[in-house]
Amino acid sequence: MIKLDLKREDYWLDLGYGVRVKVHPASTPLVMAARVSALKADTEDAGERSAALIKKLAVLAVTEWEGVADDEGKPASVTNEGVEALMDLWPLADAFERLYLSPTLLLEQEKNA
Repeated sequence: MIKLDLKREDYWLDLGYGVRVKVHPASTPLVMAARVSALKADTEDAGERSAALIKKLAVLAVTEWEGVADDEGKPASVTNEGVEALMDLWPLADAFERLYLSPTLLLEQEKNA
């Protein structure tokens, strides 16, 4: 049985290392847009395609952040390039995937049970 307790409002994720990101809920259109983008990635490597999915998902989802500084140490503005750079840091990308995408995948498994 599926529990319809999905988040409907933006919420914060603590990625560790003093970094928090505020995200849109992982809606079907958002996740599907990220998947389509990842499928278009010019690579046959599964790892690179997975990284492309996480980056695109983060670009579409992240609206604010805390604990991210520019090269001068000042709080950085959220930009697509900045979010992609953040997701290039493996521990943060792993936390984002675990906290943001995994609950959606668990729901997918639940419906098939």
